[in-house]
Amino acid sequence: MKRSIILAVSVVLAVSGLLLAKSSGLLQNAAKPSTATDEKGQTPDAHSKDNSAPAPNPPTPKIGAAAPNFTLANMKGDKVQLSSFKGKAVVLDFWATWCEPCKLEMPWMVDLQKKYGPQGLQIIGVAMDDADDKTITEFARKMGVNYPVLRGTESVADLYGGLDGLPATFFLDRSGKIVDEGVGLMSQSVIEDSIKHALQGTPAHSAGGK
Repeated sequence: MKRSIILAVSVVLAVSGLLLAKSSGLLQNAAKPSTATDEKGQTPDAHSKDNSAPAPNPPTPKIGAAAPNFTLANMKGDKVQLSSFKGKAVVLDFWATWCEPCKLEMPWMVDLQKKYGPQGLQIIGVAMDDADDKTITEFARKMGVNYPVLRGTESVADLYGGLDGLPATFFLDRSGKIVDEGVGLMSQSVIEDSIKHALQGTPAHSAGGK
């Protein structure tokens, strides 16, 4: 009798042990991440992760450095190269037809071109918008612009730091080096002071901080 009880208990313990072992194995399998792959051999996580990072803004050319050269078309379609103006002090003015501060600044640029043109100043406007050539030409004519207007491109904007805002203005001396720069509307007196530095070939403090 005792032997039968002992045998029965042993069988029960053995069966219980097997059940626990299987249960433990099932739990371990449930905890493992799925390694299934799609038709391209990628795991599902490969689709959900975005490893791309936004491209950093290109650096703005420093005062004292040579202005990046470029070639852009004017409103007649003729190619104009920045380096062709060496020997003149250049104001490189990035603007757009929709930019209200640009509209306030442009009459000052017109007056300053008249005043300092005979001394070797050349203002160059670079239109940074999607308007067609006719619209830009009519806008410039309405504003009385008396200096070249070129159609800007994103690649040229990147050369000058990506242009955080408009207007963006760079003042170059006769050798093509940047003597001052500023982003946003500046007063006429600040622009004129930077033009004087450009004509004299002397570096100035940042026009944007005056």
